[in-house]
Amino acid sequence: MPGANVFQYISFRAAMAIITSLLISMVFGKSLIEMLRKKQVGESIRDLGLDGQMEKRGTPTMGGIIIIASILIPTLLFAELNNIYIILMIFTTIWMGIIGFIDDYIKVFKKNKKGLRGIFKVIGQVSLGIIVGSVMFFNDDIAIIENPNSSDSTIEQTHSIQTTIPFVKNNSFDYASLIGWAGENAWKWAWLIYIPLVVIIITAVSNGANLTDGIDGLATGTSAIIGATLGAFAWLSGNIIFSDYLNIMYIPDVGELTIFISAFVGATIGFLWYNSYPAQVFMGDTGSLTLGGIIAVFAILIRKELLIPVLCGIFLMESLSVIMQVSWFKYTKNKYGEGRRIFKMSPIHHHYQVLGYSEPKIVLRFFIIGIMLAVLTIITLKIR
Repeated sequence: MPGANVFQYISFRAAMAIITSLLISMVFGKSLIEMLRKKQVGESIRDLGLDGQMEKRGTPTMGGIIIIASILIPTLLFAELNNIYIILMIFTTIWMGIIGFIDDYIKVFKKNKKGLRGIFKVIGQVSLGIIVGSVMFFNDDIAIIENPNSSDSTIEQTHSIQTTIPFVKNNSFDYASLIGWAGENAWKWAWLIYIPLVVIIITAVSNGANLTDGIDGLATGTSAIIGATLGAFAWLSGNIIFSDYLNIMYIPDVGELTIFISAFVGATIGFLWYNSYPAQVFMGDTGSLTLGGIIAVFAILIRKELLIPVLCGIFLMESLSVIMQVSWFKYTKNKYGEGRRIFKMSPIHHHYQVLGYSEPKIVLRFFIIGIMLAVLTIITLKIR
C-alpha cells in the first residue's frame, strides 16, 4: 500500500495521535457534555465565599471521560500494543480512571459530597504503585544502555533500576546503591526501596493534580505543559543517536511512549477548549486523578522521576500550600487555642482568588510558571 511505510516512524504516528486526540476531545467532547447536562451530571459546589463560585453549580462534571477516551483511542490505533511501556500506560490510565469515576459517581448519583473514602483512593494508588514498581524491577524486557554509542553494534542492554539525577555530571543513579551494605545481594533486595518510592511518587503526583483542579483550566493546561516536556524526554531517550549525542541514558523501546504522550497532550488541549474559563465542563476526579497518575508513571518509565519536583512544580506548590496551612492551623490551635492561617485559603490558587485576582489571570500566570519550570527541566539535559 503506497505511503504505508510512514507508520514505521514514531514522529508520524505521534502526529497522528495528537491530531486524533484533539478531534475526539473537541468534536465528540461537545456531544458528551450535552449528554452529561441532560443526565444532570452537575457539579455540587461547596460555598467557600469566592466570587463567581456559586455560578458554577450544575456545570457538567465527570468530563475526565473525554480525556481518557481521547488518550486511549489514538494509543490503540497508532502505538505498538505489545510494547511493555505502552501496556503499563494503558493500564495506568484505565486503573486511575476507574478510581476517579467511582469517586465522581458517588458524589453525583449517590449525593455524597465526600465521594469515595480517602482510604480506598490511597489503596488504589498504592496498588498501582506496587504493580508498576514490580514490573519495572522484575521484568527483564525493561532495560537501559547507560553510555550509548550509535556506531557500536555490540552494545548490550542492562536490566537496571537506574535513574537520572538532574544537574549532576555523572547523572545516573542506581537505587541498589542505597543498600550497598548488602554486598552482592544489594540488587536482590533493592525492590524494598524502589517499589515504596514508586508508590510515594504516584500517590503524591496524582493527589497534587487533584488539588490543582480547583479553578477553570488550571489542571488541564498545566498537565499539557508537563506532558509535552515528558514527550520530549521520551523521544530523546528512545533514540540511540540523540542519546549518544546528549550523553544521556538510552532506553530501548521507550520511544514508543511518544505516541501515548502525544495523545495525552492532544486530549488535554482539546479538553481545555471546554474547560477554560468559564468552564462548560469539569473533569472531576475521573480526570484529575488520571492525569496525575499518568504523569507520575510516565516519568518513572523514562527514568526522570527525580525531575518531578521541578517539572510538576505547580502540583508541588498546591500540595505544599495545603500541608502548610493544615499543619500550621493545628499547631497554633493546640498552642494558642485558636487556629491561625498562613494563606488566605488553600490550595494556593484560592489564596489569590481571595486577594481579588480573577480566575483567568491566576491560570495564565500559573501557566507561565509551568512553562518556565518545563524549560528548566529540559535544560537539565545539558547543564550538569
